[in-house]
Amino acid sequence: MSISSERANGANRPKRSRRHFTAEEKVAVLRLHLLEGIPISDVCDRHGIHPTLFYRWQKDFFENGAAAFSRKGGTRDESVKDRKIATLEAKLTTKNEVIAELMEENVRAKKEAGEL
Repeated sequence: MSISSERANGANRPKRSRRHFTAEEKVAVLRLHLLEGIPISDVCDRHGIHPTLFYRWQKDFFENGAAAFSRKGGTRDESVKDRKIATLEAKLTTKNEVIAELMEENVRAKKEAGEL
């Protein structure tokens, strides 16, 4: 194989490792353009990303932006769940106590009848 055919096949190209950006990093990159007005080409060059990737992040950001303004149902729902769990645990404890008393009475009755 000749040198030119090796280059054509990419044999001598250094391997690039994939970089993974966190959600916070993506927002920071978008913020540079959207709030600070830095041109997209400069932002992409600074962070070593392709403009297509920037536009994909921007599209995802705006498509999911409504989630930032939706109510977090976790606090109310969690408190309702916590109360329900506490109620069910109390019922279970009471039930276990009643069963223990009934078993004790049953054993006592069997001893008196001479079955044990």
